[in-house]
Amino acid sequence: MKCIAAIFAAGLMLLVYSCNNSGNKKEEPKVADSVIATTPAATELVFQPFKIIMIQHAVKDYVSWKAAYLAHDSMRMAYGISSFILGRGMIDTNVVMIMDKISDVAKAKEFSASPNLREAMQKAGVNGKPIFAYVDVIRHDAAKTAQKDRLMITHKVKDFDAWLKVYDAEGKAKRMEYGLTDRALGRGVDDPNMIYTVFVISDMAKAKARLASEELKKLMTDAGVEGQPELTFYRADDR
Repeated sequence: MKCIAAIFAAGLMLLVYSCNNSGNKKEEPKVADSVIATTPAATELVFQPFKIIMIQHAVKDYVSWKAAYLAHDSMRMAYGISSFILGRGMIDTNVVMIMDKISDVAKAKEFSASPNLREAMQKAGVNGKPIFAYVDVIRHDAAKTAQKDRLMITHKVKDFDAWLKVYDAEGKAKRMEYGLTDRALGRGVDDPNMIYTVFVISDMAKAKARLASEELKKLMTDAGVEGQPELTFYRADDR
């Protein structure tokens, strides 16, 4: 009898334990077969053309001028002008090249003619008469580079579309062989046949040899370039 009672008690305990265990068990959440984790595809940035005001002038002392220029950023912003590129002449280091983005051409021209700007320039040590230009930037490579030497070529053409075909036919790879990497391409706002091309210089000797070559002169003539191109060598200033 004792043996039967023990067996009965053990069976009862096993039944109670089993019921309690099943009552505490939690169901694992089910994931619908149709739900698939996805990673958003990287969105490529599409270049949007923009306008700039370009100012070139000489200064008495670049370091002093730069401090004064940066201090007047709020004045430029009031006219819809934002800082973009600052360059310093390579041949004459007291020649300044400013390229700032503009939101409104009319307001930028108003800024250029304002007495406040003339006064600020005089205090900053600007020499001579500044040169202003307003440019539609239609191509721009913003990739970071350790190379700071730049070349800007400015010239007028008979027909922009005809010139562009010749320029593109020459190609970036060909220009790189001569130490010139495409950086920007712009057209004059007031005269769309006034062209501005900017290059990063990776090899100055090769670049100068190319600029002096008869092959390039012929290429420019075939492309409809009028007059003598203006060459501006400058060094980008990261401020």
